[in-house]
Amino acid sequence: MRYFWTFFWTFLLVQMLNYVVSSMSGTEFNFVTGTILAVIVTVLLFIVSLIIPNDPVEHHGAH
Repeated sequence: MRYFWTFFWTFLLVQMLNYVVSSMSGTEFNFVTGTILAVIVTVLLFIVSLIIPNDPVEHHGAH
């Protein structure tokens, strides 16, 4: 379920960003481009979450 919700929110945010950037640059809004970018960003988010360690860092030394 987390995969669905991550894609859902990424999709909405990327489409919003795509709309704003296309409006500011004076180009036509393209839904397909936003969808492709949303898929790419979702995959990158999952890759980054796998790379970053989830364990707490232990500090050894003088206090």
